[in-house]
Amino acid sequence: MSRIRVLVVDDSALMRKLVSDIVARDPEMEVVGLAANGRIALQKIPQVNPDVITLDIEMPEMDGLAAMRAIHAAYPKVKVIMCSTLTERGAQATLEALGHGAVDYVTKPSRSSSVQESMDRLSDDLLPKIRAHTGRLVLFAKPVGPVRRAAKPVLAKSTSLKIVCIGSSTGGPNALADVFGTFRPGFPLPIVIVQHMPPVFTAMLAQRLNKLNCGLIFHEGSDGMAVEAGHAYIAPGGRHMEVRTQRGQVVVRLHDAPPESSCRPAVDVLFRSVAEEFSGHALAVVLTGMGSDGCRGVEKLGALGARVLAQDEKTSVVWGMPGAIARAGLADEIVPLPQIGSRIQDLVQRHSVLATRALRAA
Repeated sequence: MSRIRVLVVDDSALMRKLVSDIVARDPEMEVVGLAANGRIALQKIPQVNPDVITLDIEMPEMDGLAAMRAIHAAYPKVKVIMCSTLTERGAQATLEALGHGAVDYVTKPSRSSSVQESMDRLSDDLLPKIRAHTGRLVLFAKPVGPVRRAAKPVLAKSTSLKIVCIGSSTGGPNALADVFGTFRPGFPLPIVIVQHMPPVFTAMLAQRLNKLNCGLIFHEGSDGMAVEAGHAYIAPGGRHMEVRTQRGQVVVRLHDAPPESSCRPAVDVLFRSVAEEFSGHALAVVLTGMGSDGCRGVEKLGALGARVLAQDEKTSVVWGMPGAIARAGLADEIVPLPQIGSRIQDLVQRHSVLATRALRAA
């Protein structure tokens, strides 16, 4: 099998070397070119024929956003991974780039990190994403059997729904936009979401989703915020999010407990709290993402009678999280991404209880 061809684009010579050294030490990849800005990158693409481009955002002459638009228009099959700073401007530009065809992003190391720390962190983030977007990611150490039917829960499926909980990771920002882009005004339940993202990015994601004008109001969750019907709450980067009852009102609770499945926020943490507060009166949805975060939480929800949807393999960027749900027999339905939004609305319309604007605990 041929090696994955990577073009590295960054105006910083230090970052070009850092990314190049990380890529070059992987035997399945090779660096086929370097460019200091988007204009040079566009000139080099037909010369070096890359499979993947790592693209900086802030560059002279042609920045990352302008380059992303041009690359997607001229070379739509090339996978572009944005390299962003951990700033509001960087996050906003990165999410805009995802809307213009970038397949993913990584964040640059902080200046306080040592060279070795920077290489290790960026390597752990970047290399799996390059493999995932070129079909080389190994999700399981050994072959697994076919997807099983959903296991029969301990309790019968609930006849009413009071909340929707969603977990996603790699490929999630675009998947969430696709799901909510189908929503009609008047959604009668609250929605709580964990999308694996760093701080700052989750607030920008909420802003981006609000531009869909789908009838939902999106928030980055804050501690003590009331959970209301027609609103969606995204766990802030770097903090676990739960839902808890406080004086008869369901509210968001944030905390800094250790990561689970190497993630904070973790889908499992949120889903467990939904199970504890709402029993089986929940609809759980697991979208594209690496790893298996969410599987334990779904198991608990399903045992109480909650309904579970998992994104199918064909439309997932990485069929790790939803694949773990499917293979464990925990999914009631395995659904292609274009159908998930309408399926959520259909199930909620059929099974939801009447909700007040301020959701009260039963």
